[in-house]
Amino acid sequence: MKTYLFYLPVMMSVVTACGSTPDFDATGIFESTTVTISAETSGKILSMPVSEGDSVLDGQTIAVIDTTLLILQQKQIASQRQSAVSVSPDITAQAAALRSQIEHQQHECERFGRLLADGATTQKQYDDATAHLNVLKGQLNALISTLGKNQASITDNALAIHYQSEQIEEQLIKSSIKSPISGTVLIKYAEPGEFATPGRPLYKLANLNDIYLRSYFTVSQLPEIKLGQKVTVIADFGGNEQYEYPGTITWISQESEFTPKSIQTRDSRANLVYAVKISVKNDGRLKLGQYGEVRL
Repeated sequence: MKTYLFYLPVMMSVVTACGSTPDFDATGIFESTTVTISAETSGKILSMPVSEGDSVLDGQTIAVIDTTLLILQQKQIASQRQSAVSVSPDITAQAAALRSQIEHQQHECERFGRLLADGATTQKQYDDATAHLNVLKGQLNALISTLGKNQASITDNALAIHYQSEQIEEQLIKSSIKSPISGTVLIKYAEPGEFATPGRPLYKLANLNDIYLRSYFTVSQLPEIKLGQKVTVIADFGGNEQYEYPGTITWISQESEFTPKSIQTRDSRANLVYAVKISVKNDGRLKLGQYGEVRL
């Protein structure tokens, strides 16, 4: 009989607990869209003026990489381009002598033509003068063709050098790394004096003003939610300290997943849930990774 009385209150408490209804419809963790800023050029990191926890503005310079080698390369390319342009042939000047000879020979052909008409010269002399004129014209056409090809080749080479110069200029611009968003520095991966390579992460940023609660709903709750729906988000700060925030459903997953171990659901028997993002305006108190609840 004593044993029976000992277990009775325990059984009643279990029944009471199982019969209680949670005051939330879903739970989740506060998250934010993060941006990883990586180096796009190689070189020694000269400065990284912001630290973890600092706020940065869109377009603010957050790192500077040494550009000495790039500047030297740019000067070398500029010299190569100037050299290529300087050897470009002057077709008009180089063809001037042949054109002068052709003009003189044309006068000779006209003179031999008049002499031939008067019987003062032979047909052979006239034909020889005409043949020489044709040879000079052929030489002029060949010269112009050769010089034109040389000039085109030099122009193409100069254009390629110009594109190399533009690439260097772009690398110079990218050596001064600017923040793509206004946000907060979450992680700083490097320090001044270290060597940066393209693709090496330097910072992780996040906009902590507009965050979202990634919560999870069971399949039976899906008919109750829709995109754009207004809900109440409760942030738990431990103990009895809780704050309510207006939230808006901005995304509903199209695929189910197993319930994360850190998440509670209204139906404790559910093992498949759907992720939902609820946008929340942060007043400065909400932190990433913080636990939150949702009431529809």
